[in-house]
Amino acid sequence: MTVRPLQTQLAVRYRDEFPIFRHSVYLNSCSLGALSRRSRARVNTYLDQWETRGASAWYDTWWQALAELRAAYGRVVGASAGTIALHPNISSALTSIAESLDYSRRPKVVVTSLDFPTIAYQWLARVPHGVEVVVLQSPDGVRVPLDLYERAIDDRTALVATSHVFFTSGCIQDAGAIAAIAHRRGALALIDGYQAAGQIPVDVVAMDADFYASGGLKWLLGGAGIAFVYARADLLPSLAPRAAGWFSHREQFRFDPSALELHDDARRLESGTPALMPVYAQLGGLELLEEIGIDAVRRETAALTEDLVALARERGLQPRVAGTPAERSGIVMLPSEDPARDVRSLAAAGIITDARPGHVRVSPYFYNVPDDYRALLEHLAP
Repeated sequence: MTVRPLQTQLAVRYRDEFPIFRHSVYLNSCSLGALSRRSRARVNTYLDQWETRGASAWYDTWWQALAELRAAYGRVVGASAGTIALHPNISSALTSIAESLDYSRRPKVVVTSLDFPTIAYQWLARVPHGVEVVVLQSPDGVRVPLDLYERAIDDRTALVATSHVFFTSGCIQDAGAIAAIAHRRGALALIDGYQAAGQIPVDVVAMDADFYASGGLKWLLGGAGIAFVYARADLLPSLAPRAAGWFSHREQFRFDPSALELHDDARRLESGTPALMPVYAQLGGLELLEEIGIDAVRRETAALTEDLVALARERGLQPRVAGTPAERSGIVMLPSEDPARDVRSLAAAGIITDARPGHVRVSPYFYNVPDDYRALLEHLAP
């Protein structure tokens, strides 16, 4: 085996921030980011406020936390706070968009076979109401060529909804090129960034996305229960969601059931009261990522990923990954005849990964070191 010197400066500085490494080798950030001390401290702050102040904390401290999170999410994707709406999960965020569009003249929605199925399910549920869902099939199980988008998107297309990074292969799509194809046909582009934001730089303005959704569960280190959707500012006045709640209302404390007056900004896409513990956990994770810088996270994660891919190939494995390093994210699919069995065996050895059809899914992140995946390969290599 070739031994490669690999600088893991971020792991040296930040690994102790994540207590899971005291007892486990954690290689499953694409399913759930590791809990940081900062997130736990933020949650404890919230619990202390709840205990000592109760509901009185809403009107200053907790309200401000929501505003702080919208602004922080905006910085993650290169957007202003006014273009960010908070949601408990991606499904809810997608519903706010799906219920804001007019399909009467453009009934078609284009998705792909490699997207997480939540995307397709959102619009398949609307098929009985006239929506047509077109699923682009990947020719290799890794990527979807741009020419397939070119052929599928036409003047009957309302929306193309697809992933920035495919959960199935880790391939990074050219989201800007996809948005450009959609716009040339008069369609909108929704990019699911759940597997992208936090591990690769995101600039929604540069990519010209109409909508971009992500959340805390994975690479943003916020855990379950908090997500967001970005909506382009000039689109907001035309978005009148049929799924609404009291947080959508511009004067929500007026408590007037006779009229729904939506916020002028992206908060018109919000619904009910946010869960505050996830909000606080996410603020801790984002504090850490902002301190490090996403460019540095990307550099170190990419170096770990390339080393893992090379070592796996040396050991006779054939990782299913995109063809070039520029297209690869921190998700590596290692072939397995029985992924569930292998994941259980790895877990028994203290190595946490995940199973997907035909593969063990491994996701190194900035807090990992090469010994983490070398231990994994000792178990998996033929």
